[in-house]
Amino acid sequence: MVTTVQELSKLVALDPREVWPNEAHDYTPWLLANADALATVLGIDIEVTTNEYPVGGFALDFLGTDVTNDCVLVVENQLETTDHTHLGQIVTYSAGTDAKTIVWMATSFREEHLQALDWLNAVAEGNARFFGVEIGAVRIANSPPAPLFTLRAQPYDWYSQTALAAKSTRTSGKGDLYVAFWTRFLERVHKEHPTWTHAQKPGTANWFSMPVRSRGVPPSV
Repeated sequence: MVTTVQELSKLVALDPREVWPNEAHDYTPWLLANADALATVLGIDIEVTTNEYPVGGFALDFLGTDVTNDCVLVVENQLETTDHTHLGQIVTYSAGTDAKTIVWMATSFREEHLQALDWLNAVAEGNARFFGVEIGAVRIANSPPAPLFTLRAQPYDWYSQTALAAKSTRTSGKGDLYVAFWTRFLERVHKEHPTWTHAQKPGTANWFSMPVRSRGVPPSV
């Protein structure tokens, strides 16, 4: 019996500057129109609504909403290796907008800046969330380029916040039941309607926030 081996193409990494030559004119409008790519790597639902949002005498790259956690979202881009200037900017913009979900995107992260994000998450103690997302791009053979975002920094308790929240609501006897219910809910939604939500964590309340997909539908279920 002769077995035919299927020929496969190679995944080729691209310089992000080949895909988005200019941050303001190429990358910023692309991300504004394709925020789902960022939502997927963060594991939450987001809405990016405004770019170049004024904060004092400065301009924030993106202002939006973390729908999953019902709070202000800020995103600062850097189509190069991270630097101290942008580290200061994300702190300034977070304070100026009262943001609770803060995302710093760059083509590569210096180890010192990853340590700084870890420190900010530790100090915030869950009251704010700092993420570092590496910007990349790939293609297969002659296919159009595709974004490749990699999560480089995140809150220490990103996957245990639900457990802590559930603990605080156990006095009512309902916290664990809500977690169990929304866990099954998310499993089914991800299976049957994968574009409906990027959220990965079940909640402990009797409601769950999701992006509005059509008019007349409330954002919570």
